[in-house]
Amino acid sequence: MQNIIKNFKKLCEIPHCSYETNQMRDFLNAYAKEKNFKVNIDLAGNIHCIKGNPKICLQSHYDMVCMGNAPKIEVYEDNGYLKAKDSSLGADNGIGIAIMLEAMQKFSNLECLFTNNEEVGLMGVNDLEHKLHSKMLLNLDHENENEIIIGCAGGVDIEAFLEYETKEYFGKVYELSAINFNGGHSGIDIIDNPKSSIKEMARFIKENKGKIINFEGGERVNSIPKYAKALVLFDNDVKSNKYIHCQFIEERKEKICLKSDILLNLLISFSQGVRSFNKTLDIVQTSINLAILKMNEQEIRISLFARSNLLEDLKQVEFETLTLFEAFNFKARSFNFYPPWEGKENELSDNLLKIFKKENKNIKISAIHAGLECGIIEKKQKILCCSIGPNIYNPHSTDERCELASVERISKIVFELLKNYQ
Repeated sequence: MQNIIKNFKKLCEIPHCSYETNQMRDFLNAYAKEKNFKVNIDLAGNIHCIKGNPKICLQSHYDMVCMGNAPKIEVYEDNGYLKAKDSSLGADNGIGIAIMLEAMQKFSNLECLFTNNEEVGLMGVNDLEHKLHSKMLLNLDHENENEIIIGCAGGVDIEAFLEYETKEYFGKVYELSAINFNGGHSGIDIIDNPKSSIKEMARFIKENKGKIINFEGGERVNSIPKYAKALVLFDNDVKSNKYIHCQFIEERKEKICLKSDILLNLLISFSQGVRSFNKTLDIVQTSINLAILKMNEQEIRISLFARSNLLEDLKQVEFETLTLFEAFNFKARSFNFYPPWEGKENELSDNLLKIFKKENKNIKISAIHAGLECGIIEKKQKILCCSIGPNIYNPHSTDERCELASVERISKIVFELLKNYQ
């Protein structure tokens, strides 16, 4: 256990935000070679490591969602949890990597796959060139120790653009900042219907009859928006509320966006969050996250991410969203479409279930409303897959925390499984 936490803290010292993973790639490459693994790295940055004659491949992604001060991560322990000071922690998927590093130290027959840029549309695994030796793959990118995952949501990115002109007006200029928003993972945390900083900012501006000078919000396409700020011209004084802090600048002339009303009406009309729920699996079935808003060079750009555990529902929410934005005169496109993984119970999940049940009566086989790389790998290579992981709360946010006792329990299960297949 201590070695795993030591491994994780070492990983936190190495910058590995999505798209900026070269230092982590080099570290993992060197570590694997030091442990006498044969290593190959493909053009997408996926790292394949193999030693002996393995029957199971462990897999995690080595990029992280950087929020707050990340990639500067100050890790600390608090009441049984790993946390980070003013940044995302990167337990998603750093804890999985840390467990794999310990497994590479302990076992002679092992295959490991470290994938790149998962957090930005499963980019690395979509371009995976490596052929796996093992017939089974255990993904370590789950956040609930009571579940063995054999299915996941598909997803699609959507972008919308609107050009605008400006005109000079005189009025009271305020700087607005979003406060008291939780953010979170747009698949895992969306079930709680957390408020969106972008939508609340739009509502405040609309209710107070403001005109937008500049407006931006959100952090990552797979994160529920926590931060937003705007420079807005009002005719009257405005006051801060629970979610929007108002700072008066001065009365002056400013160039306002002539598409302010269109943008505000769209943002307020857009249905953020859960669209349908699967009672059988007890998970969100379909959702969409209005993730990022930017205004620059007289263009408004909005990024969204839709998910569904049913293929037809994913296609439907994609079509509906494109149609909505086009109705508001935006140019819209979708890309990075990947279908859901509708897995089945198999030898690997059965064996994991037996190991889990020795200490965890709450364990169940389920699916998740998020993307998992093993779903893509299973389809590409006809390999038996499932996913497990320790309890991680509020991933993709500065409130992310990971339960230490859960890390110990999950690592023991991983090592017992590997021992059975040596």
